[in-house]
Amino acid sequence: MKVLIVNKFFYPRGGDCIVAMNTRRLLLDEGHDVRVFAMSYPANEQLPESGSFAPTVDFGGSVPARLRAVERLMGRGDIRRAAARVLDDFRPDVVHLHNVHSYLSPLIGEMAHERGIRVVWTLHDYKLICPAYSCRRPSGENCEDCVSGTLHVARHACMKGSRAQSLMADVEARVWNRRRLTDMTDLFIAPSEFMHNKMLEGGFPRRKLTTICNFIDPHKMTVIDALGAVDDPDDYFCYVGRLSDEKGTETMLAAAAAAGVRMKVAGDGPLLDVMKKKYAETPSIEFLGHLDREKVVRLLRRAKASVLPSEWYENNPLGVIESLCCGAPVIGARIGGIPELLDPSCGITFTSGNVEELIAIFANFAHRHSFPRREIAAAAHSRFCREKHYELLMKAYAGG
Repeated sequence: MKVLIVNKFFYPRGGDCIVAMNTRRLLLDEGHDVRVFAMSYPANEQLPESGSFAPTVDFGGSVPARLRAVERLMGRGDIRRAAARVLDDFRPDVVHLHNVHSYLSPLIGEMAHERGIRVVWTLHDYKLICPAYSCRRPSGENCEDCVSGTLHVARHACMKGSRAQSLMADVEARVWNRRRLTDMTDLFIAPSEFMHNKMLEGGFPRRKLTTICNFIDPHKMTVIDALGAVDDPDDYFCYVGRLSDEKGTETMLAAAAAAGVRMKVAGDGPLLDVMKKKYAETPSIEFLGHLDREKVVRLLRRAKASVLPSEWYENNPLGVIESLCCGAPVIGARIGGIPELLDPSCGITFTSGNVEELIAIFANFAHRHSFPRREIAAAAHSRFCREKHYELLMKAYAGG
């Protein structure tokens, strides 16, 4: 097949980019003809087709720059020319959309549909049912007010607490409304049943929805296979990911400090400096900063358990998948798509945001829980392997 992968950025910026990049590698390895369409950006991976990417837009630049960005938001201006050029030059069999709003545009999917090209869309966040992406207000409260289709994003100032940005998100949602997006898309891929069900609640038709779980980065899997799982982990818990409010890292660190357990934290984010200062006198909490692929694997496989304390609707978090593939059980918040990845054989769940409950899990972990780490790794390798993902993806591309 000739497959065009579309994502607004194409470097390891977040889960959407990582999945899009992994999908490209998977398809190339299987012999497909693959191209990428993204917004031009200095950090992007350099590809032969990078020169055909959409021009850069800047929502925070000069007045002319912001006007061009607003045009992009509406699917107008230079994006139409760039999309037409890649569609007519490459002539793909499938256009596979990932994260496309704002900096790119759903327009390329609509133009592909008009040309008789199959359009498949992987849903990495809640943008199609929540104009602010996250089903979360700036106050930290999870919110489903827009799921039904009545928009409240401007009233709640959901986009970063900004009335102006929230108004733009409201307008974008009206321009790219659910009927328009449904009409142009042959199949939406929800990585979790939670996402699948939210899309149904949002009025998207069941016949245009399927669930395909994410798969692990093959390069990371190579490292995991080389190192193997361990039966005798070290005496620490770990967290790998972004340090921000919605990730629940404050809840996790407060619980770890109160329980007196060792916690290794890998990653960065807006709360990193604040948390480092707050726990500077707590030697059991260690901040490791950003780690490369191999160091993440080494950290996970030696941990008693990894922790995913999210306080927003996680979709299909790669952090859980990677931990299980390393043989490390997961202590995960019961929110979003996290619980469907865990059962008593490979993890423990707790009420999202509940510090006391998490303290008890930490304090009693060694006495109450024993996990078969090699069995966890073997089951995860089978469940999240690229072969299974590829089989389901081909059915999605073929319309089966």
